[in-house]
Amino acid sequence: MKALNLITLALVIIGGINWGLVGLAQFDLVAAIFGGQDAALARVVYTLVGVSALWQIGPLLRAGNTGEVHAQAHTHR
Repeated sequence: MKALNLITLALVIIGGINWGLVGLAQFDLVAAIFGGQDAALARVVYTLVGVSALWQIGPLLRAGNTGEVHAQAHTHR
């Protein structure tokens, strides 16, 4: 399960970087690498990023239930 969490986290980070590039420079890196937004491989990457974001809700909720997020917030003061 830990490996899956790390993979999905990496995909969410890739998606976030891609959206940052779209917002800042109107450049879609995924589309550029895989042949356009409509290309099959680009759509697979977009889908994996979206599913990964949904998957990451679980660890976020579990961290919140254990107080981990709350404890992290207090260590940066």
